[in-house]
Amino acid sequence: MITCFSRSGDVERARKMFDEMPVRDLASWSAMIAGNMNNGHYEEGVAVFREMVIVEQLKPDQVTVGLILAGCLEMGTSIELLLGKSVHGFAVKNNWELNVELGTCLVDMYAKCGFLNFASLVFDMMKDRNVVTWTALICGAAMHGFGNEALEIFKKMRQGGVLPIELTFTGVLSACVQVGLVDEGRGYFKMIKECGLRPTIQHYGMVDLFGKAGLLGEAYEVINTMSREPNVVIWGPFLSSCKLHKQFEMSERVIEKVMNAVRPENDGGVYTLISDLYVLGDNGRMPRGAGHLDINLVVEKWSFVKKDDQVLTGGGDLQSASPAIRSLSVTFQIFRKYDDDNKLPLSYAFHHWPLTSYIIFISSDHDV
Repeated sequence: MITCFSRSGDVERARKMFDEMPVRDLASWSAMIAGNMNNGHYEEGVAVFREMVIVEQLKPDQVTVGLILAGCLEMGTSIELLLGKSVHGFAVKNNWELNVELGTCLVDMYAKCGFLNFASLVFDMMKDRNVVTWTALICGAAMHGFGNEALEIFKKMRQGGVLPIELTFTGVLSACVQVGLVDEGRGYFKMIKECGLRPTIQHYGMVDLFGKAGLLGEAYEVINTMSREPNVVIWGPFLSSCKLHKQFEMSERVIEKVMNAVRPENDGGVYTLISDLYVLGDNGRMPRGAGHLDINLVVEKWSFVKKDDQVLTGGGDLQSASPAIRSLSVTFQIFRKYDDDNKLPLSYAFHHWPLTSYIIFISSDHDV
């Protein structure tokens, strides 16, 4: 019943039943720990584990330890590493064999924390490994900037006859982006379908890879081959590459699609990119579609409007605003070179959401 309640998301009721049990064995403790971990109550799960070991003096088995390791991966690097090392030490002290489940959890934990040497050591000590074990090591290496190492691990995996999964290619392509290996990235991207897999949104880091290399045309072709509508994860790197390589005409080709995909309350960084592309463009023209943003949003915001070279605040006292807000007023100086003769019939509204500052341009009734 504890497991049933936990699977339905009712951890509180599961805990009540657990507390009312006159006798609780290892299975019931493991069920309660699993219920907390599987529902995102990681600290509660660790607390139950601690109570089981210290208060009840029950010796956990590998299943219970695996639950703790899997959960601690979500608790933040410092806590994760401390708890993971403790569990690893417990396993060594009790002469546990590094089976696939336990070994993979330890490899994943050390790799995600950036301790690739420890992850590799555990990996080498394992008698048996599966694709998840290899993938944990590859993704951990790629995550922490060891792109070449991640690709070497992938090559060894393939030489061992292990078939990759979707997540494996996510790590591999991420490594290619970090190192800037365009040709290799092309090959690995094609390999996804050769392995009978379908590319997911995470695999379209190819857009970033091509974009950083200045191959905006190829990046755009990759976007057009997507089976689903591209989102901000795709458009953000693409627009960044347009800005980096000054491909303003390319950005104009996609701006309408971008505006349909992003939302101001969530994707402020994309609007900043759009504004930067407009300012940096040689023709001084706003990208098509950028002047038709929906700003009817019921959110807390600051508004700034230029009038007679003065900055008027619509959200409060500018002097009392945060540095991020005050710095926005400086941006008006950038636009003055476009508006010295009042040839740019625009009003400007600057909006600030917590942690994200960006510019929204609102076109007037005249052409820009």
